[in-house]
Amino acid sequence: MDNCKKKHSIDGHTKIFGLIGNPVGHTLSPVLHNTLAEFYGHNLIYGAFPVTEDPMKAVEGAYALGIGGLNVTVPHKSAVMPALVEIDDFALKIGAVNTLVRVEGKGYKGYNTDMPGLYRAMEQEGIQISGETIVILGAGGAARAVAMMTASKGAARVYVLNRTPGKAQAIVSEIRSFYPECQMTAGSLSDSSRLPDGKFLCIQATSIGMSPNVDRAVIEDPAFYERIHTGFDLVYNPYDTKFMQLVRQAGGRAYNGLNMLLYQGVIAYELWNEMEVGAEAVDRVRQRLKKEMGLSDETAGD
Repeated sequence: MDNCKKKHSIDGHTKIFGLIGNPVGHTLSPVLHNTLAEFYGHNLIYGAFPVTEDPMKAVEGAYALGIGGLNVTVPHKSAVMPALVEIDDFALKIGAVNTLVRVEGKGYKGYNTDMPGLYRAMEQEGIQISGETIVILGAGGAARAVAMMTASKGAARVYVLNRTPGKAQAIVSEIRSFYPECQMTAGSLSDSSRLPDGKFLCIQATSIGMSPNVDRAVIEDPAFYERIHTGFDLVYNPYDTKFMQLVRQAGGRAYNGLNMLLYQGVIAYELWNEMEVGAEAVDRVRQRLKKEMGLSDETAGD
């Protein structure tokens, strides 16, 4: 059933939303948001705005132009925060925003929908966080946010492994101050062979394996993957990463980051329009994203 209320058109009443970052030419966000607008018959349009310098002025200018809301991508997720009139508590803890919601007469309020998007994607696949033992690979901004999310959702124990263990330790020390009840341990990637007995959920939060370097994984040792019952790679291009292949070869379940991308955008759309996006609309967007990525039905099957 097609729930589109009317043709997606542009007129003098069209609300404008968009993405700021650098670069933005590769982004799938316009596909995501314009598909939702088309589905619901909302009079809005979403574009991508490359911002090479002074992101704070870009935010101020967007508000002055009446832009209804913005997404923010690298390298500006932290740099825009001083320009905001309010920031959601969880985004403050993460130290980065990716969604700005217009507050009339004031400015924009900042949210981070990346981690709620990851959590919603995991929920849809039946992946548990509460009470789970989790291994996070990487210690960059994405890994830090993942560690914050897993601690906030009640993970029993979290291991943060990175090539440079000092960076992993910095993440662990900070998150312990927010969630002391979560047992967190930092280590190097070589420590993966010394993890305690048992199986775990592993979240791959580095850029290793991302196109065009599709033949690499952050850890190659097959013995490590025998310990993973579920692997979640934040990378979505390629659709089937080397990390995911190694997880499946060892008998585990493996997922990529496409649904995280999808749900972080869905949550932003919900915030902007004060609504709940339904399952049929989510499925419509998922199929559009896969088509945009050039995935065949066989390759893109869930």
